[in-house]
Amino acid sequence: MEDIEDLLVGSGGAPPGFRLPLAATVGVNPNKKKKNQTNIKKASLIQDSLSSPESPKIPGTQTIYIKTFGCSHNQSDSEYMAGQLSAFGYALCDNSEEADLWLINTCTVKSPSQSAMDTLISKCRSAKKPLVVAGCVPQGSRNLKELEGVSIVGVQQIDRVVEVVEETLKGHEVRLLNRKTLPSLDLPKVRKNKFVEILPINVGCLGACTYCKTKHARGHLGSYTVDSLVGRVRNVVADGVKEIWLSSEDTGAYGRDIGVNLPILLNAIVAELPSDGSTMLRVGMTNPPYILEHLKDIADVLRHPCVYSFLHVPVQSGSDVILSAMNREYTVSEFRTVVDTLIELVPGMQIATDIICGFPGETDEDFAETVNLVKDYKFSQVHISQFYPRPGTPAARMKKVPSTIVKKRSRGLTSVFESFTPYSGMEGKVERIWITEIATDGFHLVGHTKGYVQVLVVGPESMLGTSAIARITSVGRWSVFGEVIETLNKININTEMASSKRSGSGDKCSPCSNPDETCSIEQETCACGQQSCRGEKTLEETTSSVSKIDSWPEDRNSQNLIGWLLRKRRNHSQKRMENGIVLESKGKQERPRGRMHEWGLVDTALLGGMLMSLLTIVVLLLYMGSRNLASK
Repeated sequence: MEDIEDLLVGSGGAPPGFRLPLAATVGVNPNKKKKNQTNIKKASLIQDSLSSPESPKIPGTQTIYIKTFGCSHNQSDSEYMAGQLSAFGYALCDNSEEADLWLINTCTVKSPSQSAMDTLISKCRSAKKPLVVAGCVPQGSRNLKELEGVSIVGVQQIDRVVEVVEETLKGHEVRLLNRKTLPSLDLPKVRKNKFVEILPINVGCLGACTYCKTKHARGHLGSYTVDSLVGRVRNVVADGVKEIWLSSEDTGAYGRDIGVNLPILLNAIVAELPSDGSTMLRVGMTNPPYILEHLKDIADVLRHPCVYSFLHVPVQSGSDVILSAMNREYTVSEFRTVVDTLIELVPGMQIATDIICGFPGETDEDFAETVNLVKDYKFSQVHISQFYPRPGTPAARMKKVPSTIVKKRSRGLTSVFESFTPYSGMEGKVERIWITEIATDGFHLVGHTKGYVQVLVVGPESMLGTSAIARITSVGRWSVFGEVIETLNKININTEMASSKRSGSGDKCSPCSNPDETCSIEQETCACGQQSCRGEKTLEETTSSVSKIDSWPEDRNSQNLIGWLLRKRRNHSQKRMENGIVLESKGKQERPRGRMHEWGLVDTALLGGMLMSLLTIVVLLLYMGSRNLASK
């Protein structure tokens, strides 16, 4: 194994992180006409030799396959690495077989994720592809047998991924794992979803949970400055981003290493969000200990109309005994304080949480306390996992609960959770939604309400990245279904709202000028009512460009016969309930099996043609029958 710095010593010309332009590498200046035919011939021979199968390709001309495991922070790292590789000329592909090199970004939270990584590494070796492994697994467990002979880039070395890839393509094994300063937020980036910016605000955490391997990889808390984060927000909003996700191992701990805190950052970011409400902020996962002292300030931000009223707060167990064994540094009572305060202060607040079933030492009584906690709050989202001992952690040395009991508890808690109907009261309501992606069924668009409830709607792909008013038509366990009433292209908001004390931010995107009112759009256009708020215009009056959605001339399934037949087949196979609609669960998204949308022109024409053909056949049969009778 060689270190990349050693590989570049004496190479001449190009320092680490820099590659000469392709024309200079080839030795041909394409902008000047060569008078000497001998020089042209030599240049041609050089080009031919570089492109021949026996010779290495020009750096930056290869295709890279990137596979990401784990959290949104990992996803952001992959997007940064993809951006740098793309900027240096590399092509990115989704088909691993077509790629010249594989880049795997790994997760060490659970054993299944690492097992999937092991399988992918074996597959890559079988395919004899160059391989680079990034992420938490190699950073936290660099001596794994599976990583022998593999190039590695550490979690804080992602800004040097191009160097690692290029040396790996040359046949060298490269490892960059030494920690350094945080990677710049201004690196090139290729977003998986161009409307969503995943913004890491810090790395590492302050906790020392006994089961956690991520701390070994991400290390102690390291926060980006407020100015650097605000600058990034300003840039991505200008790029057309419609959702900003704040991501880290613990957003609540942000800034404690640099003398600031999360509310200071949130207020600074909110001040940069567009006043037309076109870009929303989602606050990432935060553990209870670090937000207890800032609950009211955080609630103020979550009430802001440009911030989703949603927070992921892991509890992990409903038993104080188990929380102590986990070294979680809070009690069940303190967790309840967090949830109760946010629900009380933030209308429509949605809380997601995590549960670990079968932690070492968990008794039936401990588990019963966890079940009761989940029943008390009926969380709309609960991430339930079985305990996985991670090598090198204190919990891996504790006495384990039998696997049969762990599985039984996991299934039991899942059954309890799935019995809830958290969205049952939403049917018939009118909500503003922000639409950012296409559903996994390939038919619906996915939007989210202010409370980050997933809404599936039918519409053209041109609606991606827009905001709309939708009426909730039916509800499922994981999602609700809506009908778009109108799209909101731009809303004029009075700048007088910038002085609102409630959020302490700059321009506001709320249609209500009363800072004490929360604008959740239901049957009325604004919580302030149909009348203008303090003399300002309501949402309906201030919408400068609204498109009524009566029909979809660009509907993807109305353009061909196959789409029409598939849609009708789905409709005819539906099962009717009292409201005439049945929902079929598919993962965490459902698709309605009732009427999808209004009939289009092509649908009507095709059905009319079929009816005319049937009528013609009937007439012909009657005519032939009458002739036969007359001949007799």
